[in-house]
Amino acid sequence: MRAFTFEKPASVEAAVKMVAGNPQARFIAGGTNLLDLMKLEIETPTHLVDVNGLDLDRIETTDQGGLRIGALVRNTDLAADDRVRRDYPLLSRALLAGASGQLRNKATTAGNLLQRTRCPYFYDPNQPCNKRNPGSGCSALGGFSRQHAVVGTSEHCIATHPSDMAIAMRALDAVVETVKSDGTRRSIPIAEFHLLPGDTPDVETALEQGEFITAVVLPAPIGGRQIYHKVRDRASYAFALVSVGAVIGDDGMQRYAIGGVAHKPWRVEEAEALEGPKALSAALMADARPTDQNRYKLDLVERMLASILAEAKG
Repeated sequence: MRAFTFEKPASVEAAVKMVAGNPQARFIAGGTNLLDLMKLEIETPTHLVDVNGLDLDRIETTDQGGLRIGALVRNTDLAADDRVRRDYPLLSRALLAGASGQLRNKATTAGNLLQRTRCPYFYDPNQPCNKRNPGSGCSALGGFSRQHAVVGTSEHCIATHPSDMAIAMRALDAVVETVKSDGTRRSIPIAEFHLLPGDTPDVETALEQGEFITAVVLPAPIGGRQIYHKVRDRASYAFALVSVGAVIGDDGMQRYAIGGVAHKPWRVEEAEALEGPKALSAALMADARPTDQNRYKLDLVERMLASILAEAKG
C-alpha cells in the first residue's frame, strides 16, 4: 500500500472542499472495498478524507412518506430497520444476501453503491483492463468470462456491477442525493446513477470529481409482493451469478431489476407490462451479447423469473 495523508472533516462542506480539485483524494467510510483496492495498488489515493464523523447515519421519514437513508447508515442497520423490513422488504432481503455479517456491520449505504466490479482481471494488475488502465484492453473478452455481463456490454468491457443493494434500489426507484464540489446539491435517479461501459468503462457513475453522496431517498411504499432471489456459486459470501429483485402487485404492477448480468443494475421498464417468464426474460435480455461461457445466464434469468412468479402467486 502506498503512503497517503489523512484528514477528518467537521462538515459535509468541509469534506467536499478537501477533495475538490484533487483527483488523487478519496472519501473513506467503511473502507470495505477501497482498502482492498489500495492494498493491491489498483486505487492509489494520496489523500484520504474520513467522513465517518459526519451526521449522515440516520434513517428519516420524508414529507412524501418515503425514507431518507443517510450515506453512512451501515448495511446491518438498514436491513434491520423496522420501516425497511415492513415497507421495503426487497431492500432488507437484498442487503442480507450480500457479503458477511462482519462486512455489513462496516459497509455503508453510499459505499455499497460505489463499490467496484469484482472482475478478476480488474483485480490483477498484470492483466490488461480498460477499467483499471484505459486503453489497455479487456482481458475478459478473450478469457474466462463465466461470471461476466451478457447485456449492456461494449467492446471495451464486460464487467458486472457487484451490489445486491443497488438491485433493490433500482426496483424501488430510489434517488441519490449529493453535494458537488462547488457546494450545489442535486438529486440523481438511481436509473441514471450507474453507467454502462461504452468507450469509458473507467467512468462508472454519474458523479463528478469531488461530488459526495449524502443520502439515498426511497419514495413512498408501493406495496406488493417483494422478492429477492440470488443464484451464486456458494450459499454465502459470494457475488451473484444472476440475481432478481421483484415487486409484484395484486393489480398487475410488476417491477424487475436484474443483477449479475450488466455493468449496472439492469431494468427495462417496457418489459414490465408483459406476462410470463419467457416473454419477460426475452424482453429484458433482448440486446444480450453473451460469450459461450456465460450464455447460461439467459436461461437462468428466465428460470428465476418463473420461480419468482410462482412464489408471488403462492
